[in-house]
Amino acid sequence: MPDFAAPLQRLIDEFRRLPGIGQKSAQRLAFHVLRSSRDDAARLGEALLDVKDNLGVCAECNNISDADLCPYCRDPHRDRSQICVVEESHSIVSIETTRTFNGLYHVLNGSISPLRGIGPEQLKIKGLLDRIARGQTQEIILATNPNVEGEATAVYLSRLLKPLGLRVTRIAMGIPVGSDIDFSDEVTISKSLENRREM
Repeated sequence: MPDFAAPLQRLIDEFRRLPGIGQKSAQRLAFHVLRSSRDDAARLGEALLDVKDNLGVCAECNNISDADLCPYCRDPHRDRSQICVVEESHSIVSIETTRTFNGLYHVLNGSISPLRGIGPEQLKIKGLLDRIARGQTQEIILATNPNVEGEATAVYLSRLLKPLGLRVTRIAMGIPVGSDIDFSDEVTISKSLENRREM
């Protein structure tokens, strides 16, 4: 591995900590920053800090938000009888691009994974139960990822929620097994939502 000046090496090391960024990509990004103007570097730094300082989570659904409630929870035109449950906030974007779902969301912030020591108690399930207890919800759509952890989470939630008298559906498996929902195209997600099934 070549020796770089300490500040450059530190930047490379920081880029390498990002998911999906290996040594070569980290070096390319670091050299890009090095060649950029100080103003460009300052804007990048400010954008990073802005995300950390000014974003939080929605008090209702756990989505990323710059206010107490996210845009979906604030929108009075959304269908409050349906809640689509996803593992992470970035999955909402994939569903929204289909323009076929007009309900609300609930972000679990993960999935059940005994191998990683994540059980139901580590997920944001209590908030979902609190929302259901208010009585507006008629259907829960389970849009967890079609992998072992996502399926385990969907089965757990289905067993927990069906006794409450709700319609509990699972998105259809048009999304490839072993993949993440956010890597699927909008047609696949749209068909998956349309063809969801009872759990």
